[in-house]
Amino acid sequence: MVREDLRNIAIIAHVDHGKTTLVDQLLKQSGTFRANQAVEERVMDSGDLERERGITILAKNTSVHYNGVKINIVDTPGHADFSGEVERSLKMVSGVLLLVDAAEGPMPQTRFVTQKALELGLKLIIVINKIDRPDARVKEVIDEVLELLMDLNATDEQLESPFLFCSGREGTASTDPDVKGTDLKPLYEAILSHFPPLDMDTEGELQILVSSIDYNEYVGRIGIGRIERGVARPNADVTVCNYNHPAVNTRGKLVALYEIEGLNRVPCESAMAGDIVCFAGLEKINIGDTVCASACVEPVPFVKISDPTVEMIFSVNDSPFAGKEGKFVTTRHLRERLYRELLRDVSLRVEDTDSTDAFRVSGRGEMHLSILIETMRREGYEFQVSAPKVLYKEIDGVKYEPVERLIVDVPETTTGPVFQSMGERKGELLHMSAIGSRMRLEFLVPSRGLFGYKSEFLTDTKGEGVMSSVFFEYQPYKGEIDRKTVGSLVAFETGEAVTYGLFNAQGRGVLFITPGTPVYEGMVVGYSPKDEDINVNVCKTKHLTNTRSSSSDEALRLIPPKKLSLEEALEFIGDDELLEITPKNVRIRKRILDSELRAKARAKAKAGL
Repeated sequence: MVREDLRNIAIIAHVDHGKTTLVDQLLKQSGTFRANQAVEERVMDSGDLERERGITILAKNTSVHYNGVKINIVDTPGHADFSGEVERSLKMVSGVLLLVDAAEGPMPQTRFVTQKALELGLKLIIVINKIDRPDARVKEVIDEVLELLMDLNATDEQLESPFLFCSGREGTASTDPDVKGTDLKPLYEAILSHFPPLDMDTEGELQILVSSIDYNEYVGRIGIGRIERGVARPNADVTVCNYNHPAVNTRGKLVALYEIEGLNRVPCESAMAGDIVCFAGLEKINIGDTVCASACVEPVPFVKISDPTVEMIFSVNDSPFAGKEGKFVTTRHLRERLYRELLRDVSLRVEDTDSTDAFRVSGRGEMHLSILIETMRREGYEFQVSAPKVLYKEIDGVKYEPVERLIVDVPETTTGPVFQSMGERKGELLHMSAIGSRMRLEFLVPSRGLFGYKSEFLTDTKGEGVMSSVFFEYQPYKGEIDRKTVGSLVAFETGEAVTYGLFNAQGRGVLFITPGTPVYEGMVVGYSPKDEDINVNVCKTKHLTNTRSSSSDEALRLIPPKKLSLEEALEFIGDDELLEITPKNVRIRKRILDSELRAKARAKAKAGL
């Protein structure tokens, strides 16, 4: 049966090229919201972290109606670390809107998501977005997109994909770059005309491929996916199987069935092949599973998600302040939460270690893991994490490491420091081009070379640089890279930091804390420009005499401390340090808290024992 009344599309792009803003306008102009309804900007970014950071982390589903046709839309993340979300989302759709910023042009993640779409043979509509930017260079960007498609071996049909020119913020689209549109009607028309209606088997036995998982306290786990064949109805007896794991075979019942209408899930009595549905009742459903009619169990092939490239050790907090600020602090709590995350994050890996208190967690990048850490912290978890490390591979006896394609956009006057930093980090220049008064540099650089680079990059480019990277491939090991060039200021005793102690310590480096901050022995309270650790006593008070009083501390002037964000703290910590995560604080500490034991361990390491 040809579904003339349905189109399933995804919106893919590099981070911050305007996907979620465009979806806002598609929802508004389709009549999804009432005329007087108050709607937040970027309504699809529903998570607190997504709204704060202005990025999409989880792929979201919505739908709009236009001229009697239902258009299911999947809004995907743009950041490279969440590309697993993009890969599985593309299995639900038959066409994609490829958004490209009219000023920035194709960026690393644009290449990545376009490659995935082309590999699946999906049709494209190319949307040049943000054409209202004063620095827009539409004609050049069109050529750059075509070059990218040729570079990725696109078919002749994909090379002839239609171009549209949009302003997601204003909600306008046009087929001519020189003519400004008035609404998004040209985009709706292009979706209906360029993406063919789905030809689906609605008579066969039921088959649903699960591409996403949600959770609800009332109904438990909710599967989300496209019906590949047949008709789904509530209370139908089904069997769950998996193409990549033949051992999966469990029977159950579809207790509830929902269709996505706008931003809501609406209960429905039936849905047929081609529809994207949500269903409840199958407690052990996972991403990649196929829900089949029990009379005909045939799993649907599922995309193989790329392997993780970065790992950290998550462990139970054992610092002197353990258990004071968190709600969930035990090994059982940590294990349950990490394994629960696996149910909805296909790019994550969690493994047990030799220690019962520690777990090895692997992901697609630092941001991928830092989002997990921040989410757990806000949920009330208390734990420790180690410095991030890249995952190596051994191929034919040779050590291989992950390499990333890095694109930086910097003022012409700041290219020198960037070249120097890339040289130190084993970066290899691929391409260099001028865009107005700025330079775009493209490098291949080992993933470990980018750890801690972002803050240095912003300093080198006076805050004007833009950098983004995406995993490229595994290449032979490039040799040692000096990672940390500063030392730590380490608290010498447990207590409360006072002005006098901090005043004496600030001459040794830059502090992270203020007076009144509780500290413990072995806690890192700042950094030193020297490449060595320095013990400082920030709890030291001035001795009182007849001529001295504690109130004279008020005359001491402290330099404002440097407050580290979670990402900056992860970039800062060395191999002998841990990050203590609690709902209220993020503290850096030494693995060995006692200064004497730490000195002995350092001496042993130098002696090679």
